[in-house]
Amino acid sequence: MNNLTLIVLTKDEAVHLERCLKSVGSLASQIIVVDSGSTDGTVELAKKLGAETFTHSFKNQAEQFNWALDYLEIKGEWILKLDADEYLTPELAEEIKNVIGSGSAVNGYYMKRRVYFMGRWIKHGGYYPIWFLRLWRKGMGRSEDKEMDEHMILLEGESGRLKNDFVDDNRKGLKEWIERHKKYSDREVKDILNGGAANDPKRSFYYRLPPFLRPCLYFFYRFFIRLGFLDGKEGLIFHSLQGFWYRFLVDIKIFKARLKGK
Repeated sequence: MNNLTLIVLTKDEAVHLERCLKSVGSLASQIIVVDSGSTDGTVELAKKLGAETFTHSFKNQAEQFNWALDYLEIKGEWILKLDADEYLTPELAEEIKNVIGSGSAVNGYYMKRRVYFMGRWIKHGGYYPIWFLRLWRKGMGRSEDKEMDEHMILLEGESGRLKNDFVDDNRKGLKEWIERHKKYSDREVKDILNGGAANDPKRSFYYRLPPFLRPCLYFFYRFFIRLGFLDGKEGLIFHSLQGFWYRFLVDIKIFKARLKGK
């Protein structure tokens, strides 16, 4: 049996969880699901699928995942992180199996995310490929302590890149996508007002641009310069919502927060 632990954070993810866990299959010798108050049967489904389940109150993604690393018994020598609405392609699962059994000195591996929106793979607009550290040796990875846009970081040693993709394909529909991004905008505003962009060159540059103009510039860059228009009608919707509407909403909330502060 492979010596790997899969960790998944959940909140009402019954529609996604089985697909996620089955994509990993026998690759993981231990599956850990950390839930934050699901009411849709997620925990019961996780147990049925063979996962060890735990409940912990949610503050943000970074704190939740680091809590799992710090307080749960992780048995695998390797840790794999997936969101519930993500899954491994069969090619990536086989590649992971090979690299963790290879005896390599590499401590962590970055993987490419393939995002689907309304059934279409979003290939343009700077959205593919984007690399994330999702596989690392136990004790060698940790989430950045950030409200938003947190990433796993390798604490020491060499990293590598895997050839194949993991897939992000949320099945909950457009209404849920919009509600989720409203919540993300609250967290991003909190992060920005607390200086969270200071150590991130890209975000720092963006937030130095004029408020309300920068979402327009960002959408133009993504849709025209980075060829987002090649993603078709679904791409137009995605890049308009994620690249303009969401960023404009963040600017509105920053404006309101600073006005209230004055």
